[in-house]
Parts: sequence; C-alpha cells; structure tokens
Amino acid sequence: MTTINHSPLKPHLLTRAVKAAGSFAVLITALLITNPAAAQDRTITLDEAVKLGLENSKTLKLSQSKIDQAVSQFEQAKDNALPTGKASFGYNRAQIPAHKLEFGEESLSLPSSANAYLGTVSVNQTIWAGNKLRYARESTNLLTQVARLDAVNDRDQIAYNVIDAYYNLYKVIQAKKVVEQNLVTIDAQIKQSQRFFDQGLVTKNDVLRFQLQRSNIELNGIDLENNRRIINYNMDILLGLPETTQLGIAQIVDADRSPAPLANYIDTALAHRAELRQMDLRTQVAETNIKSIRANTSPTLSASGSAYYVGVSGNPIPKSGKYITPISLGVTLGWNFGTLWTNKNKVTEARLQREEVIVNKGITSDNIKNEVNQSYQNYKTAIDKINLLQTSINQATENNRILESKYKSNISSATDRADAQTLLYQAEINLELAKADAGLAFYTLLKSTGTLNK
Repeated sequence: MTTINHSPLKPHLLTRAVKAAGSFAVLITALLITNPAAAQDRTITLDEAVKLGLENSKTLKLSQSKIDQAVSQFEQAKDNALPTGKASFGYNRAQIPAHKLEFGEESLSLPSSANAYLGTVSVNQTIWAGNKLRYARESTNLLTQVARLDAVNDRDQIAYNVIDAYYNLYKVIQAKKVVEQNLVTIDAQIKQSQRFFDQGLVTKNDVLRFQLQRSNIELNGIDLENNRRIINYNMDILLGLPETTQLGIAQIVDADRSPAPLANYIDTALAHRAELRQMDLRTQVAETNIKSIRANTSPTLSASGSAYYVGVSGNPIPKSGKYITPISLGVTLGWNFGTLWTNKNKVTEARLQREEVIVNKGITSDNIKNEVNQSYQNYKTAIDKINLLQTSINQATENNRILESKYKSNISSATDRADAQTLLYQAEINLELAKADAGLAFYTLLKSTGTLNK
C-alpha cells in the first residue's frame, strides 16, 4: 500500500490551535452534561407520542369546533321545515278635541277620547315549495360530512408531525451516541500516540493531529446537542408536556419491511384518501344546489291560521259585547312564473360549479398518485441506502483495522490513521441516519395512502 506523506504543520501554530480547541471543548462539554434542575426525564414510545399529540392538539380542537358549527347549520336547516308563528298585543288611545260633526240639522257627537286594544296570533306552515327545504337539509348534511373529513385530514397531519419529530429526535440521539463512541476511540489513540512520541517513534505533529480530530468530533457533538434541545422543546409543546421535560426515545424497529408493488399503494390511496371522498361529497352538494335552484320555478303552497282580539273599551279584558275575536284559516297557492326565464342562468352557473368540482377531483387524484409514487420511491431508496451503508461500514471497519495495525507498526502515517477513523465514524453516522430516514419514509408512505391512523 502506498503511503502518502503530508507536510507537517508548524508546531507552534498547531499547538496553539489545539489549546484553543481544547479550552472551547471543555466549556461545551460542561454545557452538554448540565441540565436544568427542574428538567424531567421521560422515555416515550412512538405510539405514546402520537396519542399525546392527538389528545393535546389545538388544531384538532379547532376542527371539532368546525364540525359542531356544521352540525348546528344542519339543525337550523331542519328547523326551517317547522311552522312559523308570531303574536302581538297593542294598546292605542285616541284624543278627539273636535268631537262633534254637524250635517245640517243633524249632528254626530264623538267621545273626547277612546281606547283600543288589538291582539293577533298567527301560524304559517309551508306545505310545498318545490322541495327546497329538503334540498337545504341534504346540502348542509353533506357539508357536515365534509367538515368531518377535514378533521380526519388534520388528525393525519398531526400524527405525522409527531412521527416526524420523534424520528428527528431519534436521529440526533443516535448520532450523539456515535460521537461518544468515537470520542472513546480517539482518546485511546491519543494515549497510544503519546506513548509512541515518548518513545520517539512519532512526531509531536502526529499527537496533535489526533487531538485536533477529537476537537472536531466534539464540535460535531455541540451541533447535535443544539439540534436535540430544539427538537425536544418543540416536541414538549406538540405533546402538551412541561417544557423542561427531557425526552428519551424508546428503541424503534428498523424499517426493513419489503414494499408491496406501487399499484397496491395507489389503489389504497384512491380508496382511503379523505380529499377524494370530500370531492365526491362536494359533487353531491353541487348537484343538490342545481335541484334547489330549479325548484325556484315551482309553485308554492302554504297554510295559515290567524286569530284577532279587538277591544274598544278601557278594560283590556272587557265583558261580552265589548270586543270581537275574528279567526281566519286559509290556504295560499302562489307561483312566481317570472322565474321561468330569470332562473335559467342561475342553473347554468350551478352546473358550471359542479363541473369545476369534478375537474378538481381529477386534479386531486393525479396529485395523490404523484405523492404516493414519490413516497414509495423514497422508501425504496432509503432501504437500498441501509443495505449499501452496511457494506460501507464493513469496508470502513476493515480499512480502519488494517491502518491501525500498520500505524502500530509505524508503517502508515498518523494522517492515514486519522482518515480511516473518520471514514468509519462517518459511515456509522450515515447508517443510523439512514435507518431513521427509512422509518420516517415508511410512515410518509402510509400517510400518502390515507392509512396512517388506521
């Protein structure tokens, strides 16, 4: 194997860099191991996280409020079929200053003042209005179902957000474990290189290279810890936990499921995606709206009943002979035949709205197919990456073993030794991240088929 010789760094510059990096690393390490006194540790499974996220979601509470509003509108539409009634009672007093009328030799005298009471009670019931009330009930009932499907979409999105955060936290924690393992390894190499230096087998630069490598690993750990804190805080808010809770991830199952054919996932999505069911409901709403507008040209039939109380004495409830109480019952048949020529354009507009919904369903269907295909290909790629990275780790491990043996025999340089460790370190991190990406890709595929919460 050919050994590549690298020009040594200037000792005083390298020493100064190591000291600076070392001081910084000590400070950050102290920060990494320090937690707030009020912090609570909790290890949580994925199922527990999803359950907490759904229970504490403010978005889902808002979705339920929208469902309640839709149900209320449906009940109001049903109320429109009930009879209407109203009652009133009034008092009038008339002052008549000039209360005498003369007709030649005859004259008529009126009282100087008069009292009058008038009370009415009426009830009206629509018997026939072209089924407009029935169409109104059908339309609001369909819109209630649309609101419920909106809640299903929101529920799927909340669950996916929790799963995404859970896997991101897992990725950071696993990467931190790899950092810790590599710190242990590099510390052993530093001790060994120091012994070689004391024996005169290696230069001071060789020792400093390992120390610099350790500082770089620590700096990577700092970035990972910062990301962990951000993700942990966001998850606390998402799950409704105290903001100081330090979350630990229970061991997750590696995503090694073999995917079914793409057509299976597309068929599942077309059968389960809430958006497509919403489009079907909106098509029915549009068709009901067409019928309702056509009903404008229909005659209407209604029945009514009224009762009156007319009293002309000073007593609001006088004796017999001092008031009258006429009662009337009637049936009214009406027809606004002008709608025969003023309604046709409204029907045309309603038909266009229905066609728009049908076209939008086709667009939505195509978008869902594209989404499923992308999620499917991403999942397959993630699985392939795991297999490839496992081979890469095996190769990096063997390469590291060979160079470690050569370095101990003073055949390879410290740079070659450090590079071999870096390659192994990077391969280990990439494998952990690939496993988490594959797990998240699987749940993304489920979400695209509309079966995430089923």
